[in-house]
Amino acid sequence: MRLTILPALLSVLLAAPALAQTAAPERIPSHCFAVAQGIAQVMPASFAPDLAADQVRIHFIDHASFAIAAGGKTVVTDYTGYTGLRDWVPDVVTMNNAHSTHWTPNPDPRIPHVLQGWATEAGPAQHELDLGPLLVRNVPTDVRSRWGGEARANGNSIFIFEAGGLCIGHLGHLHHAPDDAQYASIGRLDVVMVPVDGGYTMAVSEMAEVVRRLRSSIVIPMHWFSGASLSMFLDNMRAEFDVVETGGPSLDVSLRNLPGRPTIMVLLPESIN
Repeated sequence: MRLTILPALLSVLLAAPALAQTAAPERIPSHCFAVAQGIAQVMPASFAPDLAADQVRIHFIDHASFAIAAGGKTVVTDYTGYTGLRDWVPDVVTMNNAHSTHWTPNPDPRIPHVLQGWATEAGPAQHELDLGPLLVRNVPTDVRSRWGGEARANGNSIFIFEAGGLCIGHLGHLHHAPDDAQYASIGRLDVVMVPVDGGYTMAVSEMAEVVRRLRSSIVIPMHWFSGASLSMFLDNMRAEFDVVETGGPSLDVSLRNLPGRPTIMVLLPESIN
């Protein structure tokens, strides 16, 4: 992990807090449990330097970590202690502990909200954090043990972020297709981040079926270690989904510019830009 300041990420994220003075104090209702109607094309964030109150900025940091900014609030998914910026403190971080690349036992103590996605002795993780313009909730799923076969109940969480009228999901370290009750709890995701490594989580063909079932407007591949599994996933989906190679790490998204046809938006993590 690099410890130096990344100028591109700095400019992306520091633009978001300025919204705190102009964004509406209440969250725009999401469409998690209704079908969103989108029409235009999502543009890379570099073409939209200022976020409107109904926009969400998604920035791919590395591996399974994304920075999500909306309404002056920021969250980092599958936080490992690394955000790409030396002294930047997000409002929320989410973590899953299937592997060390998805969590840290020593999160920055300045972070106001650290949400663990795995079960403890008290039971499955249960989160519904309402920060006004941003709501964070989770749907627990099982994971395999590190050495094979046996499942660890509720060892992962699909985290869902409701902001700007959008419903955005991050599948975490998903090891199995959700059941009907889990799909119902997830709701309609406008945007979903999907692991496409092809083995550590699920086979590419199995993950493709999950994506088809979710039928999100925007699919963002993550958790790929080489171009091989990413290419396999894209080839599997091209008949039903448009594919856009963005060439960068960021998107600005709103209900107004969701694509009319389900689209896979390939972001390049900040770590390789």
